[in-house]
Amino acid sequence: MDITIGRGNKEPITLKTPVMPAAGTFGYGDAFPKLFDMDKVGAVVTRPVGWHKFDPASGTRLVQRSGGVILHTGLPNPGLTKVIRDHQSLWEMLEAPVILHLIGTSELDVEKACLQISLTTCIRAVELGLKDDASWQDAAALVRAAAKHLEKPLLVRLPFPAHEDVARAAVDNGADALVAFAPPRGADRNPVSGKVVPGRVYGPLLKPMVMHAVGNLTRRFPNVQVIASGGIHSVDDARDYILHAGAVAVQLDAAIWANPNLLNLVSRDLAGLILTRPKDALSDEWFPGIGETDAKKLGLPFNNNRTRATKTEKDTP
Repeated sequence: MDITIGRGNKEPITLKTPVMPAAGTFGYGDAFPKLFDMDKVGAVVTRPVGWHKFDPASGTRLVQRSGGVILHTGLPNPGLTKVIRDHQSLWEMLEAPVILHLIGTSELDVEKACLQISLTTCIRAVELGLKDDASWQDAAALVRAAAKHLEKPLLVRLPFPAHEDVARAAVDNGADALVAFAPPRGADRNPVSGKVVPGRVYGPLLKPMVMHAVGNLTRRFPNVQVIASGGIHSVDDARDYILHAGAVAVQLDAAIWANPNLLNLVSRDLAGLILTRPKDALSDEWFPGIGETDAKKLGLPFNNNRTRATKTEKDTP
C-alpha cells in the first residue's frame, strides 16, 4: 500500500508504507536507531527546523495526565544550515525518504529555507508547519513562499482545529498534501512545581476529535491527499483514519515514546506485511504483528503466500 506525493512537474516521492513518525517524535532520524525497521517506514519526518536557531523552553515543560501529556519544548533547533550539515550523511544512508519539517515563521525565512532545501538532494520533501493562529492570508503567503523555489513535494501541516479557508489557501497556493493536524494547544498545572504549563496536548482521547475533523477535510477536498496525525495509539486507530476518514497515510506522535514498536506494527499492518499464524505453528513461533523480517530471523517457515492478519484472528494452536 504505497502512496506517491507530488503533482505536476514536481519530483514526487513514493512511500513504501503509508506510515511515518510525526514531526518532533523521531529526532532528525537518529532517535531510536535500533528499534525500527527503517525500510518499513514510509518516510522520516524530522523534528521542527527553523531558518534561524530556536532555543529550548525554560522551566517546567511537562504535565502528565491519565489521558495524555502536555508538552512544551520551544522547538529547539540550531537552524537549518547546521541541521543539514550535521545530518546530511545520515539522511543519505537512511532507507526511508526524509521529509524536513520547516517552521513557518515569516515569508522571507521560509523562502530562503526552501531555496537551500531545493539544493539538498537528501531531503526529499518539505512539511511546512503553520502557526496555531494562522489566518488564510498567512497560510497563502507562507505556502506561496515555500513553493516558489521548491520542486520537491510540499506538505502543509494544519493547526487544530483548522478553518476550511486555511486549508483551501494552502492547497490553492501550492500544497501537494495536507497534514491534519498539529497537536492542539492546552494548559494545565504541574502537580510537582505548582506552575501552569502551556503546551501541546498528546494522548488517545484526541483521536475522536481529530478523526471527525479529518473526515470533514477529506470530504471538502476530495482531490487532495490528507495525512492524518493525532491520537493514534493502536493499529486500529491508524486503520480507522484510512478506511473511515479518507486519509491516505498517518503520522504517529507521542505513542512512539511509550511503545516504540507501535510504529513497526502499524507500518506492517497498513502495508499488508503482517503474517497470519500457520495452523501447525507452536505457541512460541508466532506473535501478534509478526512480519517477514521477524519470521526470517526466527527461521520460521513463512512464505509469500501468507495473508494479512485480521482483527478477528485468534492466537490458537
